[in-house]
Amino acid sequence: MVRRMEMDDTNDAWGEDEAPPTATPAATVVVFRRDPAGGPAQILMVERSSEMKFAGGATVFPGGKVDPDDHALAQRFGAHLDPEDAAARVAAVREALEETGLAVGIAGDVSAQGAAEARRIAISTGRLGDALDAMGWALDLDRLVPWARWWPRHRHIRVFDTRFYLADLGTGAVEIAVDATENRHLFWASAHEALRLADEGAIKVIFPTRRNLERLAVYPDFESARAHALATPVSIITPRVELRDGVKWLTIPPEAGYPYDGEPLDQASRA
Repeated sequence: MVRRMEMDDTNDAWGEDEAPPTATPAATVVVFRRDPAGGPAQILMVERSSEMKFAGGATVFPGGKVDPDDHALAQRFGAHLDPEDAAARVAAVREALEETGLAVGIAGDVSAQGAAEARRIAISTGRLGDALDAMGWALDLDRLVPWARWWPRHRHIRVFDTRFYLADLGTGAVEIAVDATENRHLFWASAHEALRLADEGAIKVIFPTRRNLERLAVYPDFESARAHALATPVSIITPRVELRDGVKWLTIPPEAGYPYDGEPLDQASRA
């Protein structure tokens, strides 16, 4: 038996008939590289500082909130896209550069040395546009492939409206370095490997990260994941609590393109 829980059952979720809670626009990017050993594609994972209020200590994909300057760059380089989508793509590019040193979604001559200098400029001035102008780069926002959009409804947890994108590094022969502020560790792993580490307790993953790793694990490389993403319309995913055979589950819509639609609530890490 499956029953959708009412708002009072969790004392946290908003009801179906209520307006969505105010959310902070955010973006995250799943960065692929080819496995040097010839296995399934690897994904860049970021372990957040335990001092962070949101998802402290959790292992996630690079990302963060959309800043006002991201909208200006979106108008400059993404006029053909929906404005909010374009701004989120800019934020994904900026956060990847600032957090990891990777230059994704860039049109121009990018080297490891150039990426390091662009990162220094972006962090010191707080503006990605300054780094682009200094390096003679432009943004190619079409290189970021829309993957998902998660917008939870919580009363007591900060709410982010997060757009997920895919990006490809190819060989991945680049240098990465943690920013040592919001994050404390970076590593490459296949989606299967990241799930194994989570199951063993070596890393902590929150509910959206686990669901997305499960979905990514279906596809052995960027090309197949990209094809799936382009064939699957992006809809807003709002997790809900359901009662399944007397057990509370945190679930997502089964039509959203994920192989598993939830897990028992007492096992789910929400933030």
